[in-house]
Amino acid sequence: MKDFLRVLRRFVPPYKKYLVWNVICNILSAILNLLSFALIIPILNILFRIDETQYTYTDFHFQFFNFETWRGMPEAVKNNFFWFVQDMIETKGGSFALIILGIFLVVATFLKVFTMYMAFFTMIPIRTGVVRDIRNQINKKITELPLGFFSKERKGDIIARVSGDVNEIETSIMSSLDMLFKNPILIIIYLIGMIAISWRLTVFVFILLPVAGYIMGQVGKKLKRKSFEGQQQWGYLMSQIEETLGGLRIIKAFNAEDKIQQRFEKSNNDFRRLTNRVYRRQQMAHPMSEFLGTATIAIVLWYGGSLILSNNSTIDASTFIYYLVIFYSIINPAKDLSKSAYAIQKGLASMDRVDKILQAESNIHDPKDPQPIALHDHIQYNNVWFKYQNDWVLKGINLHIPKGKTVALVGQSGSGKSTLVDLLPRFYDVTDGAITIDDTDIRTATLRDLRELMGNVNQEAILFNDTFFNNIAFGVANATLDEVKAAARIANAHEFIMATPDGYDTNIGDRGGKLSGGQRQRISIARAILKNPAILILDEATSALDTESERLVQEALENLMRNRTTIVIAHRLSTIRNADEICVMHEGEIVERGRHDDLIALNGYYKRLCDMQSF
Repeated sequence: MKDFLRVLRRFVPPYKKYLVWNVICNILSAILNLLSFALIIPILNILFRIDETQYTYTDFHFQFFNFETWRGMPEAVKNNFFWFVQDMIETKGGSFALIILGIFLVVATFLKVFTMYMAFFTMIPIRTGVVRDIRNQINKKITELPLGFFSKERKGDIIARVSGDVNEIETSIMSSLDMLFKNPILIIIYLIGMIAISWRLTVFVFILLPVAGYIMGQVGKKLKRKSFEGQQQWGYLMSQIEETLGGLRIIKAFNAEDKIQQRFEKSNNDFRRLTNRVYRRQQMAHPMSEFLGTATIAIVLWYGGSLILSNNSTIDASTFIYYLVIFYSIINPAKDLSKSAYAIQKGLASMDRVDKILQAESNIHDPKDPQPIALHDHIQYNNVWFKYQNDWVLKGINLHIPKGKTVALVGQSGSGKSTLVDLLPRFYDVTDGAITIDDTDIRTATLRDLRELMGNVNQEAILFNDTFFNNIAFGVANATLDEVKAAARIANAHEFIMATPDGYDTNIGDRGGKLSGGQRQRISIARAILKNPAILILDEATSALDTESERLVQEALENLMRNRTTIVIAHRLSTIRNADEICVMHEGEIVERGRHDDLIALNGYYKRLCDMQSF
């Protein structure tokens, strides 16, 4: 229950006005239900002539701040009500009295169901609002967390948390909110009524209900554990589906369809077995509560009947029947409460998985007193060391990049080129040393101001399932169509965009799937041109293109790089001949640096790389 209350404290406060109205409506509904049941007593007395007592009207003066009047009010109300019924029977007849009581019953029932509906009505905004807020918080957290977090997590498992686990929270926790706020109120008010009728009978309820609650709680703990395992397995399944969709070409090329299918079927069977256990425990709630409730009623019936038959009872037969009706009315709220407890345990397991994202700590933060940052002179890497976990990826890097110059990074895969570039926009923070822009440490500026200086064109053009216009204008607020067209022309993209059915309003498909590799890359370049960044980062932007596409893309890149500070990561050394400085990296260190001709003359690492490509 503590975990559930913690979830409520986190997400329900924005909707507390709805919660207050829900509680008020549930209290009114319970009281009206109790009053409508009370009409059973005079109806039974009339039909079976049980009560021979002669009632007289009592003039009762209620005082709000007087405890004695509060204590005497129930008896006075009961006395005057029975006097009214008795007088009506004597003056109008029993049939007329039954009609009036029936009208009272209908009116009380109408008011009861109306307040019950209003309780549901006020709960709906809480349910839908909390789930919306959780999804918003997850998405916000995903965009805020550093790249290092996602390198440790399966993408499919994260998707499973956003979809499956949030849906489970909605199904299990949020759908149980109404029952959890309504049923305790019903049970408490019914118990108060039962105590007022006979405290001796009610003692049995207080003895038996904690026993039943303990039994339910023990089963619920096991349910939460199994639910958590089931959601973990669901995340693994989603990861396999995501990997299959991303690797279909390789799967088919290597005839690995059967292997992938067998792996998936094994995981799917494991998920089924866990789900079976969860559902079996969950479905145990109803029969267990039914059995415990019936056993309790049997004990109360035996004890109450014994009191009446012994002629020592403080209640008569009709009141005892009213008591049984009230007590039986507790059974459904108690069953719903136990079912809610089971469902909540299942939902809390999903909440634990969602919290792995929501409560993940980012090690990259904005400073408390941020400094303004701008590039007027140079970028400097000062003795930069970096490691992801244990092994050093970069070792004592010193690099000076003057404004307006192009610096190229070359080297074998795993030499640290991409890591060196990723440190500049603070995708990761340096382990030791510092990176400065005009002598301002990049860690003293806000991430937004720092990244506003930069534009990226990557080896894989990252595009979105949207129109040409929205993809090019992605990083620029309030971009006009003319500005987008101008950027597309510089990137050699305008002609093929206009050849599509809807021009700049044409949707390019998932990740730009309707375009060729060269077209995707030119859209990516147009996006960078429109942003007009002070610093340009090119990460192997032409390595995956054919000759014709590479020519067009290279021309677009030259337009983009003109008079701009540029850092280029290149596998094709032919694309960086004109760089102002080429840095050759090997095992996390810069082992050679200089212009193309100078490095060739050194006859070192760079010369060997060029010879390998020429071969």
